[in-house]
Amino acid sequence: MRTSIVLSSMLVVLTAVGAHAQSVAIVGGKVFPVSGPPIEHATVLIKDGKIAAVGTNVAIPADAKRVDATGKWVTPGLVNAATQVTIMEVGSVAGTREGSPRGSNGIAAAYRVWDGVNPNSVLIQPARNGGVTSVVIGPSGGLVSGQAAVVQLVDGDAAAMTLRAPVAMVAQVGNARAAGVNARGELLNRLRELIEDTKFYMAHRLDYDRAQSRQLSASKMDLEAMIPVVQGKLPLVIETNKASDIVSALDLAKQYGLKIMIGGGAEAWEVADRLAAAKVPVITGAMNNIPMSFAELGAEQENAGKLARAGVSVALIGNAGGGDEEAFNVRNVRFEAGNAVAYGMKWDDALRAITLTPAEMFGVAARVGSLQPGKDGDVVVWSGDPFEFATQPEQVFIRGKEVDAPSRQDMLEQRYKKLPPDYEKKP
Repeated sequence: MRTSIVLSSMLVVLTAVGAHAQSVAIVGGKVFPVSGPPIEHATVLIKDGKIAAVGTNVAIPADAKRVDATGKWVTPGLVNAATQVTIMEVGSVAGTREGSPRGSNGIAAAYRVWDGVNPNSVLIQPARNGGVTSVVIGPSGGLVSGQAAVVQLVDGDAAAMTLRAPVAMVAQVGNARAAGVNARGELLNRLRELIEDTKFYMAHRLDYDRAQSRQLSASKMDLEAMIPVVQGKLPLVIETNKASDIVSALDLAKQYGLKIMIGGGAEAWEVADRLAAAKVPVITGAMNNIPMSFAELGAEQENAGKLARAGVSVALIGNAGGGDEEAFNVRNVRFEAGNAVAYGMKWDDALRAITLTPAEMFGVAARVGSLQPGKDGDVVVWSGDPFEFATQPEQVFIRGKEVDAPSRQDMLEQRYKKLPPDYEKKP
């Protein structure tokens, strides 16, 4: 009986492994590894969920599934560096939003956004169908809203989807009232106070636990979460758009030895040289040139191109000012890249800004972001230039598995194409 159970279990395991182990050879396409120059008429071989080889002289196993990419373009899966997909379903319905913790006095540093991931989100498939295979999910609100994670849009539970966590702490210095204060200077002082209190807590843990230390501005869990940030081990994404606020963030990072990134950065082009000198990356968009607030009066669509030319690492995202692109239209990131090219960014830099650059920023470049042997088999076959509006992603692979399923939008379209003949007669 026991032997029979063991053999049955082994058979199930071997069957599952065998189903995943089929090799996939994408042949004949124009391949953009991102980590190197494009390769004409090349092959991308995926084996056991990983990229096994990329080039023009790749030996293809006899049992490999062949995908004919002749006349098509082949890229890594896209990486959207600022989203709330899997933690937001309907922006106007509070019960479907998991990305805005309440915190205490605007501080929620201990909040882990990946704890709220919904693996069954209906917004995952539209993203995958648009060529997006990995996303950075981050919280928002308050002064310090919590810890971000990189999620790979595979089928499975939240643990299987979470590629790396935490990858950053998220804060903001652009909206004083959202942080519960009335002036930007006050907001910056609260952030300085939190950093100073974290340093004090690190040096006086025992006294704190015995209730023999001074009162601190955050809870023990929040202070613990801030320690890697203060030590310069965990990046602090500082969301702000105004050039003067970006300078304040750079000064804060220099004062405390922080590793920071700028999120939003509508006016970042005005201080591009300072950002480049400090080696501070910027996460921004390229679709809008209309200021959404007084903090964005200098917004322009040339922003990303000017930053890249100055030597700043740029990750392109959907609408940097927020909006439905954060969850519903995560796939639009390729159009942001196309717009950036139209306004002065090099094509190669734009592709990198939605693949390898965000992967490097958030510490997952060993797994995703480029087509190199050993990396996950996240590959997209496009009908043409992915930045062109009419181009379609024809096949999308994540960890070597093709993710081919209709989105909710597709299903609704098909449903209403099949209306009954007497539909118009109904009241």
